[in-house]
Amino acid sequence: MPEAPDRIGPVLVLRRVAGGRAELAALVLRPEGETPGPITAEGATVAPRRRAACDGVAAYRYDLSLPVDSATGYRFEGRDYPVSTDVSGEMRIAFVSCNGEEHGDLSRAPAERDAMWARLGARHRAAPFSLLLHGGDQLYADEVTGAHPATRDWPRAARRALAPETLAEAADALRRAYWARYRDALARPDVAWLAARVPSLAIWDDHDICDGWGSLLHGEERTPLGRALFAAAREAYLLFQHATVAGDLPPGRLDPTGAQLGWRVDLPGLTLIAPDLRSERTRRRIMSPEARGALRASLAAGAAERVLLISSVPLLGPRLSLVERAMRLTPWMEKYEDDLRDQWQSYAHRAEWRRMLRALARLHEAGHAVTVLSGEIHLATRAEMATAAGPLHQLVASGVAHRAPPRAYADVLGTLARFGETPVPGHPIRLGPLPGARRIYTAERNVLILRRASGAWRAAWDLEASGETPELTL
Repeated sequence: MPEAPDRIGPVLVLRRVAGGRAELAALVLRPEGETPGPITAEGATVAPRRRAACDGVAAYRYDLSLPVDSATGYRFEGRDYPVSTDVSGEMRIAFVSCNGEEHGDLSRAPAERDAMWARLGARHRAAPFSLLLHGGDQLYADEVTGAHPATRDWPRAARRALAPETLAEAADALRRAYWARYRDALARPDVAWLAARVPSLAIWDDHDICDGWGSLLHGEERTPLGRALFAAAREAYLLFQHATVAGDLPPGRLDPTGAQLGWRVDLPGLTLIAPDLRSERTRRRIMSPEARGALRASLAAGAAERVLLISSVPLLGPRLSLVERAMRLTPWMEKYEDDLRDQWQSYAHRAEWRRMLRALARLHEAGHAVTVLSGEIHLATRAEMATAAGPLHQLVASGVAHRAPPRAYADVLGTLARFGETPVPGHPIRLGPLPGARRIYTAERNVLILRRASGAWRAAWDLEASGETPELTL
């Protein structure tokens, strides 16, 4: 396998909007010994700060402040980068998830793998996006467990005792492997072009760590090797998806201690909230009591008239608990159980799911129009939960690079969805097809485009084969 690229960036990350200015971080990687030059913006010069290094590559961060404007930008290494930071009036947001595949992702032909990224870039050129939201699985890191002999049999490898020196060697190999995967992912031309021009906000899901993280059958996450894997994944996630390091978390963290990495960002007329559904997950819970309390406190503190909540795993979905229980009776289906345990609808999580649904219904009925954005399932769909204030929408867009499953799979899920679900009395959930479609689930790669115009929000999916759907008014 060729060596991972050592020149990455800039990669823009939105930190907050305050005082009519957008505060951004820009991540740049260069070979050790080659300090990148400054960034200039609005007549100011910003010097890089070294944040981390690995395998002969150093990571630097620039802290920028740009006016909230549709035509601003910055200059770096002799090139001008236009940026639309206008989030106060009419604006466009892109939402993506599932940027890769579990096996062989790096060997795919770039034109095939990154086709939807190229389409998204073309759309940005035609009408700029002010924000790029990443809903989980930005990285498919599953193959990092091949980085060391002690980890190659993951997750069974986690159940074996390791000598301290072997564990330390494995931890170092995992750290280098996560860095290499991110370097490969962010150096891809169509991804890099957008990342340098559209500020991002991201929340992780299992593949950013390892498939099924938190839902594994034997609790491998809690072993010394599991903790080493998580530590390496967490460090890389903070650096490459948030341009930061432990001890220097950006504003808006739901949990200031950093035990879980959910966040909130407030824009004019819009509140964005992304709870962390992986850091403290177990087979019996999705979020810890402390994480749930932090989310409740954030919601109780008030929100804008429009709330976009990113749930990396769909919050509104078909009735899967009966399927999950049936799988437990069939040993050869055991390997799929963690996929079902990942879901909010799992029988193990139903009480927690109901609490979350009630909290969002109350927020929606209090005058804050809530829309849930989700990915994870490699299909496109939508759902509604009835409330006294009208439907609470969920929009699912997945995946931007992961190839769609067979249509027969989508149709089976669609059959389950037709049964409906009412986990909270008085708030029935119904799944429905995309605008202009007939099937509940669309089996095509896709991205979601959100647009605010004249104060109204609308959404449309860009589907790989079918093109853009009609807009859905939210």
